[in-house]
Formats: sequence, C-alpha cells, structure tokens
Amino acid sequence: MGVTKTQVFTDKQNRIADLAKALAHPARVAIIQHLLKEKSCVCGDLVEVLPLAQATVSQHLKELKQVGILHGEINPPRVCYCINEPVWQEAKVIFGEIFESEVQVNCCK
Repeated sequence: MGVTKTQVFTDKQNRIADLAKALAHPARVAIIQHLLKEKSCVCGDLVEVLPLAQATVSQHLKELKQVGILHGEINPPRVCYCINEPVWQEAKVIFGEIFESEVQVNCCK
C-alpha cells in the first residue's frame, strides 16, 4: 500500500496489516513454527529444514525481522534468529481482539 493510502488508517490498523503481511507466506509461518519449537536458529539450519534456497530463506527472515517478529544476534559469520517476545505478545493480543469479536449470524440473509 502506498504511503498516501496508509495515512487514512489508524496506527493500529497499519500495525495489524504489517503483522498480517509478515505472516502471509507459508515459508514465514514455517520459520516461525520452527523457531517456536527450537527457540533460536541460524539461517543455515533453516535452509536444511525448509525446501528453499538460502537466499530465499534470508529474504523471509528479513521480512519477519523488519516487522519485529524476529530479532537476530550477529555472531560473525552467522546470525542467530529468535522470536522477539514483546512483538509476539503484541501480535497475539491484536489478532486475539479481532478473532474474539462477535460475528452477526444473519447479516446477509
């Protein structure tokens, strides 16, 4: 979404969209699931468990890191990635609020 389009929405709506976009690829979901299970991981280890090239895994890690879901510790020549707990909790709360909202059962009948 262009800058001018995002300005008409609240900060919270833009944050939800950013988090949703970061989670909107199965490779990123797989990365998150792996990190939740393993606690931390280097990119090379993820390449071994995902059917993707190293450059592709790195790009997905970059997307997740950019939105804050992951953070990485640089220990040359490797970067160790893990879930950023405060942002993970933020996402859980934000998406929880949406999914816990009541739905109108007969809205289109």
